[in-house]
Amino acid sequence: MADIFTGPEPRLGDLLVARPALSMHARDGLCFEGVPLNAIADQYGTPVWVYGAGSMRARFAALRDAFRQQDLPVHIHYAVKANDHLAILDIFRQAGAGADVVSLGEFLRAQRAKIAAQDIVYSGVGKASAEIEAALSQGVGQFNVESAEELEMISALATRLGSTASIVLRMNPDVNAGTHAKITTGLAENKFGIPAADVPALYARASTLPGIVIHGLALHIGSQILSPAPYAAAYSKAAEMVRALRAQGLEVMVLDLGGGIGIGYHDEPGMNLAAFAAMVKQTVGGLGVKLLLEPGRYLVGPAGLLLASVVLQKQAGKRFVVLDAAMNELMRPALYESWHGILPVDPALFYEPVSPGDVVGPVCESADCFAKDRELPSLPPGTRVAILDAGAYGAVMSSTYNARPRAASVLIDNGQVMLITPRQKPEDLWMDEILP
Repeated sequence: MADIFTGPEPRLGDLLVARPALSMHARDGLCFEGVPLNAIADQYGTPVWVYGAGSMRARFAALRDAFRQQDLPVHIHYAVKANDHLAILDIFRQAGAGADVVSLGEFLRAQRAKIAAQDIVYSGVGKASAEIEAALSQGVGQFNVESAEELEMISALATRLGSTASIVLRMNPDVNAGTHAKITTGLAENKFGIPAADVPALYARASTLPGIVIHGLALHIGSQILSPAPYAAAYSKAAEMVRALRAQGLEVMVLDLGGGIGIGYHDEPGMNLAAFAAMVKQTVGGLGVKLLLEPGRYLVGPAGLLLASVVLQKQAGKRFVVLDAAMNELMRPALYESWHGILPVDPALFYEPVSPGDVVGPVCESADCFAKDRELPSLPPGTRVAILDAGAYGAVMSSTYNARPRAASVLIDNGQVMLITPRQKPEDLWMDEILP
């Protein structure tokens, strides 16, 4: 989830032009999907998460159409971990997506959003027995098995329940995705998946186990990947493995390609979908397998922003712009040193001279910083800013640290603004606590 772009810092106008869902109106100020952000802040307060349904649908369609242009059917399973709000899950369900989940909570959320169990892929390196049993009882479509130990566990549980688990083996291809070390998942040193050398024997073992039907392979090499090249290396290894397994007389019908498609957090375009789809066709398109894809950030990252107000500007050797939003809302900059664009909402401020300043929150941690030495206009108290591309790994990672109530969330759909999560009240923070 880190940003690996190394180009020069974009100007405010460059950030705006690179995001078609945003526009600056002379009277209304910064708008998202045609709705003035000031109007949203006036009605719902700040900080507030703002999501655009139109952006989500457009991004889903662009990904789907890239593969259609290659005449290559791909089943898209939205990675729920990116943003698990029921309203967002519902949008992707209506668009035709299944779900990729990594916990029982995510599995139940997907079902709550009426995503059929058979359209859910259950990933994750540490599935507990109770989680496996619950998913089996509901008819989950596929388990992505991460180890020999997990394979034996699923077989034993399915046999005891009189059920049959549909599985694939997650192969670790030992490919460097070229992304932040904390979100690389396809190296031999990572906790994820099964070493490629161990796959043939384990695949053969799975084909003989009771309660198991093995359909194929899965892999996932990391997140925020901006080039098709690492995927090509991984998918080529997967194709070799499919051929080797078939040469042993084993049936391979499914290849789960994982996710990790990157977006442009600066003013760069992000992954070229046409090139990505062409690469998929070249590397694995001729295998005659069902292809699955698990995008998350690509679908929701640019479809959301965090709207905040300036508390004050502080001069202490340098300029600090203190917001009412903090690291407990958007954790990515503190956790991954990630870069998010920041735009003033006021149209007059947008064209004012800029100077460097740190954009920070009020939480009592030095890590509570959204941007360092960011070129921004003077931002008086009460003015508002939009922190961009926060639809993925934003609200879903938020907390109530420093006893800060969770922010509200709104969804824009065809120009209408709907509250989808009310702002948490301070008294809700201790509602579930028991004083002995």
